[in-house]
Amino acid sequence: MFGEPVPAISPPRCVPWHNFLIMPKLRSRKRRIRRSFGRLAVILFVLSAAYAHAPATVAFQFDFPGSDPAHYRVSVDSTGHATYESNGKLNAQVQGGDVFHREFTLKPATCSRIFDLAKRAHYFKGKVDSGKANLASTGAKTLSYDDGATSTTAEYNFSPIVAVEDLTALFQNLSATLEFGRRLDYYHRYQKLALDEQLKQMEDSLQSGDGDMVGLEAIAPTLQEIVHDPTVLNVDRARALRLLAHAGISVQ
Repeated sequence: MFGEPVPAISPPRCVPWHNFLIMPKLRSRKRRIRRSFGRLAVILFVLSAAYAHAPATVAFQFDFPGSDPAHYRVSVDSTGHATYESNGKLNAQVQGGDVFHREFTLKPATCSRIFDLAKRAHYFKGKVDSGKANLASTGAKTLSYDDGATSTTAEYNFSPIVAVEDLTALFQNLSATLEFGRRLDYYHRYQKLALDEQLKQMEDSLQSGDGDMVGLEAIAPTLQEIVHDPTVLNVDRARALRLLAHAGISVQ
């Protein structure tokens, strides 16, 4: 018994004392990192989903120094919501135009026509301008389309693409309507006798067929204010009423 070898006894494993302080901190940091990545993934998913379902937008910009307005931009999304900015003058005596901004909603038929024309124009991909150097400048025009997946922009003076020219005319008519509305709003407040000329021009434009007065619904609130204002000449109130009827808008 005394001759048997004594088995070796392994010393107890020692863990450095500072590991008891470091390891919990590392585990806590890893958990925070995982939570941060999880939150980031959720945010990115929500943003990507929102962007994927964002409404498509068609925009038109016009620049032509010397014209009135010399610059304007109109943007319409697929829900009908639209914005307009211009530097048009209120009258001939004004040397420079202030920036005019208006937000409005187009009626569904007009909005559908805009996006139908954009589709027929292949969303402005490829060559849009005619490329003919001998054509007189009618202003620098830009059409753009964005639906989140596709984004295109085309600059042109004149386009042989019928859908592009139709869309150009539509936006130019819309600009004319909004500029009329801007002047009506100003004259109704400060110079009511000047309303007569503006309203007559609008009616003449409709009767002659020179313009479609696109977007009358955008200036309907101003026309309705004129109709209800007893201090405005009756002939002008009647003209405003006829313009509203032409747009299919009842007086409220």
